[in-house]
Amino acid sequence: MIWADLIPLVIATIYVVVVFIISEKVLNTKPEVARKFLHIMIGNLIFIMPFFSDVWGMLILTVPTTIVLFFLTDYSPIKIENKVTESGHVLGLFFYALIWSVLLLIFNGNNLWIVAMAIAALVYGDGFAALIGSKFGRIKYTIWGGEKSLEGSLAMFVVVAVVSVFVWMFYVALGYSLPTFNFWAVLGISAIATVCEAVSYGGIDNITVPGLTAILYYVLSIL
Repeated sequence: MIWADLIPLVIATIYVVVVFIISEKVLNTKPEVARKFLHIMIGNLIFIMPFFSDVWGMLILTVPTTIVLFFLTDYSPIKIENKVTESGHVLGLFFYALIWSVLLLIFNGNNLWIVAMAIAALVYGDGFAALIGSKFGRIKYTIWGGEKSLEGSLAMFVVVAVVSVFVWMFYVALGYSLPTFNFWAVLGISAIATVCEAVSYGGIDNITVPGLTAILYYVLSIL
């Protein structure tokens, strides 16, 4: 990391702290909503990633966040009371930060857009699926003990497809080398991500959805 990375690092750090404080303090009367607010808003960091000179600058933010989130889980040797992480799956947010760090290590340089597409599928797709499903979900289905709603799954598919197009355009505008845009490929990957979320039990979808999405976009980029 070079000194120029201090500016995006400071901005990203302040942003994360503010979002977490809002989630924990301001929205603490509705912990599930607060958790999804945190889940979605932290995802906006994909638009800050390109302004780091290399992947290590971003890892300085994601790795400590991963460690902190682990200490907020039930598996932590130190018990820290909080409402946001305790409102959902035990390891959900920890998996979220962990997979982001892993993807940054695997896909860096000119493939940073793959990390952004994968994280976008998770944070916006899964986030809005949960919010819309919990409020408007009427048609329920159960897979491996996990209850989902058709409305939530449809919301995820639509949101992932729309956001993926926007992220694609954003990274192209910044000069990243992406494959020729194929809307049908984006729809196909969005559909696969939606099915992956539906069959993933508990917080494990925070790993499976971005992991599978990243693999699919990588395959697309080398075809």
